[in-house]
Formats: sequence, structure tokens, C-alpha cells
Amino acid sequence: MILYAFLVGLAVASVAIAFAAVRAVGLWRQAKRTGGLLSTELATFEEQAARTERLLAEAESSSQDLDAAVARLRVSRARLDVLLGSLEAAQRRTRWLRVLVPLR
Repeated sequence: MILYAFLVGLAVASVAIAFAAVRAVGLWRQAKRTGGLLSTELATFEEQAARTERLLAEAESSSQDLDAAVARLRVSRARLDVLLGSLEAAQRRTRWLRVLVPLR
């Protein structure tokens, strides 16, 4: 009787160990598959982050170029205003000469 109980216990333990081994192999395969997918997604995320960082650096560089162009435009506009003022002053001073110059 004790032998039968021992054999039944041994059989149950063997089945439990086999079941646990099958489940462990399935878990290991799933973890391996998930790890591969996770590393792929992480690599994609890192690539996109690097691309975003590069685009931000380019945008910052373009912004600095634009600021420099705006500063040059302000200087040019100030020079143009000075020249236009001088031209208007010259036209006011020489307005009386128009009477003497024939039109076409």
C-alpha cells in the first residue's frame, strides 16, 4: 500500500515537473520573442529621437541664420531710409530747376 502511494506520488510529481518544464519552455520562448520585439521598437525609438534631435539642431541653425538676415535687412532698410531722405531733400532744393528743364 505504501508502495502504491509512493508510485502515485512519484507519477504526480513527474507529471507536475513535465508540465512545469513545458510551461517554462513556453515562457522562455515568449520572453525571447518579446525581448526581440522590444529591442526592435527601442532601436526605432532611438533612431526617431536622433532624427528629431538633428532636425531641432537644423531648425536652430536656420533660426540663427534668419536672425542674422533680419539684422542685415534692418541695416539695409536704415540705409535706404537715409538715402530716400537725402533724395527728397535734394528734390526739394532743386524743385525750382524743374521750371527751367523742358519736359520731353
